[in-house]
Amino acid sequence: MKVCVVGSGGREHALALALAKSADVVATPGNPGIVGTTSEGHTLASTAAPAEEIAADLYVIGPEAPLVDGLADRLRGHGRLVFGPGADGARLEGSKAWMKEVLARAGIPTAAHATFDTPEPALAYLRTRTGPPYVVKTDGLAAGKGVLVTSSLAEAEDDVVAKLSGTSFGAAGRRVVIEEGLAGSELSVLAVCDGKRAIPLAPARDYKRVGDGDSGPNTGGMGAFSPVPLADGALVGRVMDEIVDPLVAALRSDGIDYRGVLYAGLMVTGDGPKVIEFNVRFGDPEAQVVLPRYGGDLAVLLASAAAGRLPADVPPPRPTAAVCVVLAAEGYPGTPRTGDVIDGLDAAGQVGGVQVIHAGTAHAGGHVVTAGGRILGITAEGVDLADARERAYAAAARVSWPGVHYRRDVALVAVDPAGTAGAKRP
Repeated sequence: MKVCVVGSGGREHALALALAKSADVVATPGNPGIVGTTSEGHTLASTAAPAEEIAADLYVIGPEAPLVDGLADRLRGHGRLVFGPGADGARLEGSKAWMKEVLARAGIPTAAHATFDTPEPALAYLRTRTGPPYVVKTDGLAAGKGVLVTSSLAEAEDDVVAKLSGTSFGAAGRRVVIEEGLAGSELSVLAVCDGKRAIPLAPARDYKRVGDGDSGPNTGGMGAFSPVPLADGALVGRVMDEIVDPLVAALRSDGIDYRGVLYAGLMVTGDGPKVIEFNVRFGDPEAQVVLPRYGGDLAVLLASAAAGRLPADVPPPRPTAAVCVVLAAEGYPGTPRTGDVIDGLDAAGQVGGVQVIHAGTAHAGGHVVTAGGRILGITAEGVDLADARERAYAAAARVSWPGVHYRRDVALVAVDPAGTAGAKRP
């Protein structure tokens, strides 16, 4: 089988590595890490050619923007087998307001919220809230950075004005969703859907804020780990019964044939799991820790879903643990510095169980250089989370460039619950 992976980031590199265990993979546009031959003899390649011009047996669309833009529809229109929803289903991520409407119609638990297009009623609503935290989200796509969570009413008010005026996020922010802050433990459940039913993959937890202890601004994600101790079979079953399956049914009732990933970003509260967000693609960096733990043939699974025929059962997750530590450029998540030569890539990859995932890199002058905000995802598998965490940080310590920074507490809550707070906010 030949698989075309669309995208250039860490998620796409993780997908390429997982798919290349049983298939040849070409990524468009790919990145400097997606190249070579695997130990199984399958090839990895990157190309500048658009997906429509690549001959493949299966197309896997990584990022949300081309999904919202209808790339899956165009490929299917040419008779291609595609894993990724059409533009109608991609509205779940393309419009948070519409997503909330679908959840309400389906009776799916989520945070109380309201949607606004103009500042005055939005500010009035904020001032009626009982207190912090205040949560303000862009309605449209904002590369994972369109969410403000703050204890300051003044900061929330300024953020509303900046978003609705188009100053901070352009058209994506000209409608905002303001919602209650949920207290609890964050959880990500990614489910593969064939348009009729969905099958969950291993749960994960990610880290959205830039600094240790969940300090600093929201980012696209600074790390992740899997498994999550609280997410036993009963909890995952409840997520499927109360959240994912009702959503699949609601989409079908709207005439939406959703074939792709349904990513449920959840808060496990005292009242049970509630939806923070739904994404329409594999998470980044959740994919980096979920995909290595899949116990079967990923190419076959995604092709089956794309064809509308998921198997009755899938293998359980591998009995391992995975930790991903994201290495970011100086200035991220604001204006990242680019063009710095990255040292230690080979040395990091020599740590047992480690994959060096490229997320924001480029070739220049015979070197691999920084070319984005989140540069690398150092992902390690181990016998348990403590082992995986030790391997990931040992490898991360071997990589350097001016201004590199990363969180030092990824998976610490699972390894040493007494050493850090276990509750997070959206």
